Amino acid sequence: MKFNTTIPKGLKTHYQEELNFYKEKLVNGDLHEAWRHLERAHIIGQPFPYQHSEVHWLMLKFGIKIKNTKEVLGQIPRLLVGGVKSFVGTIPVGNTGGANVPPLKSMDIPDDLQIIIKNC
Repeated sequence: MKFNTTIPKGLKTHYQEELNFYKEKLVNGDLHEAWRHLERAHIIGQPFPYQHSEVHWLMLKFGIKIKNTKEVLGQIPRLLVGGVKSFVGTIPVGNTGGANVPPLKSMDIPDDLQIIIKNC
């Protein structure tokens, strides 16, 4: 069993870039694009406990901001167990992290993110 603790430096750069895009879109009121960047950050950071938990925290706050009860309630268990699942390496690869998808469902990773993940 592989324990994931630290995100590789190159991957962290891309993860942070997605969070920066999220914040920029959120400030500009482009909620759809803001959410898309959170999902992309989730895909990149999901194997790593800190980043995985951080994205779920941001998704929870986003759900509160837009007053989406389903998202808020869906993020609470993800926030509680996501980091642990990352630590022990039992994540559903490619899952975008929102309450609109089953928490244990693996999903296709977008082509551009596959390249980033493979090269980092």
